[in-house]
Amino acid sequence: MSNERAVILASGGMDSATAVYEAIEQGYEPYFLHTSYGQRTEDKEYECAKALAEEVDAADFLHVETEHLAQIGASSLTDEEMDVADADLESDEIPTSYVPFRNANLLSMATSYAEATDSEALFIGAHSEDFSGYPDCRPAFFDAFQSVIDVGTKPETEIEVKAPFVEWSKTEIAERGLELGVPYELTWSCYRDSEPACGTCDACAFRLEAFRNAGSRDPIAYAERPEFS
Repeated sequence: MSNERAVILASGGMDSATAVYEAIEQGYEPYFLHTSYGQRTEDKEYECAKALAEEVDAADFLHVETEHLAQIGASSLTDEEMDVADADLESDEIPTSYVPFRNANLLSMATSYAEATDSEALFIGAHSEDFSGYPDCRPAFFDAFQSVIDVGTKPETEIEVKAPFVEWSKTEIAERGLELGVPYELTWSCYRDSEPACGTCDACAFRLEAFRNAGSRDPIAYAERPEFS
């Protein structure tokens, strides 16, 4: 392990878990940042993120609980009066699961953590199928946030935002994770339920499709495993 440190936004999901292993593969010592912000499956996500941190012997695990995103609302992930929609893999519309400007909030906390721990990098697992529906997952957003970090931190601070999968598909992430030996049984993606996963929300659909395309079986439990095309 090198002396370089990386803060990784560890949601408990498969993309961030793969980002953890990618960071380690690149020689970084991982510092986990997990945030509970009122999402429906926050307890399960925390459990998974914590288990993964223990699995890789992370240098640190910072768990931050916030309420403001849930109080702001306007997302089916945080507002119980909004239904989580069934999967529509062909839609180009911004889904109801979009949490307004969430990644800017998370990256801001991660930047503070990275500067405090003298970390050189900040990893996020966003990918191309995210930014078709989520505006704060676009490459231009991460480029812009890099400028914010450069301007808003100490002169001697150098933190690089790394979104290694930003141009990748979910299938490519699954293939890379299987190659790196990511323990996907310790991850959670479902927007609705905390076990078993529903199998029919967007997050479940993309995940199941990715594993199928990668020629592997998703190791977590599902209420149903539809065939998504």
